[in-house]
Amino acid sequence: MNFDRRITPANGRVAASFLQGQVKAEQFVDGDMMQCVAAAADILDAPGGSRTSQLLYGATFLGLEMQDGYVFGQCERDGYCGYVQADLVAPAEAVTHWIAVPQTHIYPGPDMKLAAKGALYFGSEVTVLSEEGAWARLAAGDYVPLGHVLPLTQRLADPVDVADLFLGSPYLWGGGTRYGVDCSGLIQAAWHGCGLDCPRDSDLQEAQIGHPLGADDAPERGDLVFWKGHVGLVTGPNRLLHANAHHMSVVYEPLDDATARIAASGGGPVTRMARV
Repeated sequence: MNFDRRITPANGRVAASFLQGQVKAEQFVDGDMMQCVAAAADILDAPGGSRTSQLLYGATFLGLEMQDGYVFGQCERDGYCGYVQADLVAPAEAVTHWIAVPQTHIYPGPDMKLAAKGALYFGSEVTVLSEEGAWARLAAGDYVPLGHVLPLTQRLADPVDVADLFLGSPYLWGGGTRYGVDCSGLIQAAWHGCGLDCPRDSDLQEAQIGHPLGADDAPERGDLVFWKGHVGLVTGPNRLLHANAHHMSVVYEPLDDATARIAASGGGPVTRMARV
């Protein structure tokens, strides 16, 4: 039986217990639930290898094996597997809120004039201990603006509006933040921001999201357009929002222009249009 290694928590040496009898591995383990403690942690295809995705602060990660300073495991939210630098994860703790703006700063106290200690990105999950005026006090004792967080149960309404928050973000293969994002990372962030499940890569999104448009159906706001290895979001008549390596950023582009440009560069035709 063939499994997609991107979403199968197994590497030959170790596999998640629930895969016993389905894959070959030297040992099967339950693993330990861990949590990202960096603003963003790269998920790599091998220890010290290439970035394929990212964990955001607070994201949970089922750790199965420690190897050469990296933890092999699976992101709980989207099932993506790979290796994460061990010092960027820690035992999981409960979270209460999430960051609902493109980026926010972390302060050592409830004062915007203090030197910021770092940043958190859209979709990161945090534990708010208390609300102090216009500030939210986090579990580590730091502060973020209260208006930048929402309870976990409260999500945004429109994926197009969420994706627009990333306009101008630089393109980054495997990225999923305002610091850098790729085409499928943009779609995933938009869907997650609205409380919707979404796989990580564009081919998985093409296979799992929405229903295909008919030949006579005109694309509408919120539809997805897929090419081989690429995805964009329709925002209006002949208007596409996407992260792409041609512009090296998140941009608006006429859908007709994008289709012609991608075909001319060898990317092939549109493979699917989907309505969610």
